[in-house]
Amino acid sequence: MLNIVDVVVADKNLATMLRGVKAAGLEIELAKAGPYTVFAPTDLAFGQLSNGTVANLLKPENKIRLAGILNSHVTIGKLNFKDLKDGQLLKTINGKELLIKVSNGKVTVNGATLQGRDSEASNGVVHSLDAVLSMN
Repeated sequence: MLNIVDVVVADKNLATMLRGVKAAGLEIELAKAGPYTVFAPTDLAFGQLSNGTVANLLKPENKIRLAGILNSHVTIGKLNFKDLKDGQLLKTINGKELLIKVSNGKVTVNGATLQGRDSEASNGVVHSLDAVLSMN
């Protein structure tokens, strides 16, 4: 079975996330045993950022900032769609909190809507989001 990095590679809507993971040097971490749950912003989500933001973050001198942003989309443990509960608080691998909201079958994570869900990996699961969660 594919690991999380392979799942991101295989999803054509996560090309920007993949570029970010590589630029931030997170491929090794996200290929480890985990398990992890990744809330991956789609290319459209990254496209909503102000002009030039993504290109700037991908520069080598911004590697630490980019890693921090991407790590705020990753939690320890595998949570499939059915496991996400309204009001649930998840802690990311860099210590930030994500608030899950469930309403009428729609799930949001810190206000970003879950798009694709339950992309299974050998070391966890990937869900795609319509927004980038954290820019600080």
